[in-house]
Amino acid sequence: MVILLSFDIEEFDMPTEFGKSISLEEQIAISTEGTNAVLELLASEQIPATFFCTAEFALHRRKTIQRIANGIHEVASHGYYHSHFEVEHLASSKKVLEDISGQQINGYRMARLKPLDLQAVTDAGYTYNSSLNPTYLPGRYNNFHKQRTVFEENGCLQLPVSVSPTLRIPLFWLAFHNFPVWYYRHLSKRTIINDGYLNLYFHPWEFVDLNEKEKFGFPSYIRRCTGELMKIRFKKYIQWCKAEGYQFMTISHYLATYHSPTPR
Repeated sequence: MVILLSFDIEEFDMPTEFGKSISLEEQIAISTEGTNAVLELLASEQIPATFFCTAEFALHRRKTIQRIANGIHEVASHGYYHSHFEVEHLASSKKVLEDISGQQINGYRMARLKPLDLQAVTDAGYTYNSSLNPTYLPGRYNNFHKQRTVFEENGCLQLPVSVSPTLRIPLFWLAFHNFPVWYYRHLSKRTIINDGYLNLYFHPWEFVDLNEKEKFGFPSYIRRCTGELMKIRFKKYIQWCKAEGYQFMTISHYLATYHSPTPR
């Protein structure tokens, strides 16, 4: 039973969704602070993760990306910019990240898990895509009837983020912040027993204190358990996973071990 931890590193542009604006410099700084916190936590627990990075962030923080790549972690693409997408960005972000990280970039995750042309993902040279949340999220997407676990499409492995069996309760970052700890663990256990793995995603900025409502404009369900509280909750969750006997892998390692796309 495997845990796939992933983090989406991006320009911290989420305040714009709530009518606020912060400079690109501060967006990058907040994401960098959170990324450093995440890397320290992962190092203390000696577990790997996959980091989906935008090219824009990578170009501003080359040393941070190299720190990720030089450890036991995987670098993957989160597009060129977080708030703007063109099909050409699939290939151009991959090249930027490969040049900076020195790793082969195998995976892609679309910003805000928006739909995209899967054939274009394959054509750009990716072997897997993790841009599908197979549940219903009002105002975002309705993927309730889409496949819930790994499947192949257009020569590319599709790795949806994890939701619970049957009711498809999402296990994404907002659930981690807002569900009672016992309930999130319960859903995790049910899902991993059913599927054999958990594909969980978070953002480094969650590990920064976001409680300045006037500055960021976030409602309580986003501010809850950020900063130090998030570090504590996350560390305890990792330790619980270890106690349950779950193994941590990067996404590429997991897919290469347990799944292989049909040769083109």
